[in-house]
Amino acid sequence: SFPPASLTKMMTVAITFREIKEGRLTLDRQFRISEHAWRTGGAPSHTSAMFAPINSDATIGDLLQGVMVQSANDGAIALAEGIAGSEAGFAEKMNARAKELGMEATSFANPTGLPDPGNRTTARDLVRLASHLITDHPDHYKIYAQPEFTYNKIRQLNRNPLLKSFPGADGIKTGFIKESGYNLVGSAVQNGQR
Repeated sequence: SFPPASLTKMMTVAITFREIKEGRLTLDRQFRISEHAWRTGGAPSHTSAMFAPINSDATIGDLLQGVMVQSANDGAIALAEGIAGSEAGFAEKMNARAKELGMEATSFANPTGLPDPGNRTTARDLVRLASHLITDHPDHYKIYAQPEFTYNKIRQLNRNPLLKSFPGADGIKTGFIKESGYNLVGSAVQNGQR
């Protein structure tokens, strides 16, 4: 197993998708960008961010685009705090969902994938998660193929290099931390086959 880095955000997105599907959230509902989300995952963190201003409100639709297109850590923390009250509370939901999806070698400690010894996964488990996103949430999954997203007047391109270089690619997620290096979960459709 290895640290999933930003691939962790696939589970953050999966839980948010389920909240929407089951009617507890809507794309236009707003969550506050807490000082913690801003400091840990926003501009001051010097990590991937959507640069949401501290104590501002962002719609869930924008937070999802920030997380899925820009790998925004501030967006991921805002989703976690909005859904579960805290990163730790959200990590419990992530681990429960991982078990339900049969991701037996996976554990999550936070919604971002920022370095924590509690973040572990395997390629096999990530394929299960990817398959769940594609199959159970096809409408929202499409955001992964969005070429860019502008938030707070800052335009950022999608971090997934496959979207430009691999025919039929429509996702999913890239990651990088020192501990595990670069990683990517990719998906594409060619000749009707994924």
